[in-house]
Amino acid sequence: MFAMVTGLLVILLALTLLSWTTVEDSGTGGAADASGVPATGADPSPGWGPTGGGSGALPGAVRTPERPAGHEALVANPLYGTGRLSPRPCPAPELDVDDPESMGRFLDAVADCLDDAWSTQFARAEIPFTPPRRVFWDEPGVSPCRTYPSQAGAFYCRASTSIYIGVTDVVDKWNGARNGVVYASLLAHEYAHHVQGESGLLEYYHEQRDLEAGHSARNGWTRRSELQANCLAGAFLGSVRVGYPLTDDDLDTLLTDAKATADREGGPEEERTHGAARNSVHWTHTGWREQTPGSCNTWDVDDLSLVD
Repeated sequence: MFAMVTGLLVILLALTLLSWTTVEDSGTGGAADASGVPATGADPSPGWGPTGGGSGALPGAVRTPERPAGHEALVANPLYGTGRLSPRPCPAPELDVDDPESMGRFLDAVADCLDDAWSTQFARAEIPFTPPRRVFWDEPGVSPCRTYPSQAGAFYCRASTSIYIGVTDVVDKWNGARNGVVYASLLAHEYAHHVQGESGLLEYYHEQRDLEAGHSARNGWTRRSELQANCLAGAFLGSVRVGYPLTDDDLDTLLTDAKATADREGGPEEERTHGAARNSVHWTHTGWREQTPGSCNTWDVDDLSLVD
């Protein structure tokens, strides 16, 4: 009987020691989840990346960039404070406007420069950015926004985050213009609408524009958007004018084109969507000269004559 009691005591003592060892081991380093990351005992704060252990944000944690929204996205966008676009080599290939393949190569080369330039600016602003898709078409088609060819010749569709340009259609619409800066400017302008979209500005603009009751008020919003796109296109072209290269004659061609694509003087109010010729030239030249997104804030100007 004594031997049986002694044996039971030995077994209980062994189980107790085993239990202590298990608890102590589980507290060293923590358990791993399915991903192999040690469990922290608390969920990380929303918007913060994994910290490798512990609870809450640790020094050095990187906050996930967020796209601006609302009125601030329009008038005080972080993109406005990113300074001059960095000068960069952007050697545009020789362009034969009568050869669709040559036009495609030219547009792709300029689009590559645009991707690089605006990716850099968005990184400075800490806003997420994905370059647009390119649809440089030679056959009619359909986008989520409209069919093409279209009256515009080139357009940006936010629904597909894509730029649409016809490699022969656009040459016809620009009366066979031979200077590549005309097509580079057109591409940079449509790309600027993508910049507006990625910066959170375009969504708020559309919301507010749709609240307006008549043509005149809605077109007032549209003109500011188009004039800003002119300015952003000018800022890009100004930043690459050495590496493109672009001359004073090219600038004259650019400004002449800006004037030609503005609203027709004396035209009906429902067609006034791109701004007066003097303003189209003004904002394009401002971008070229200043080369900063902040110089293109058409939404916060004291002189309203600059956006009519």
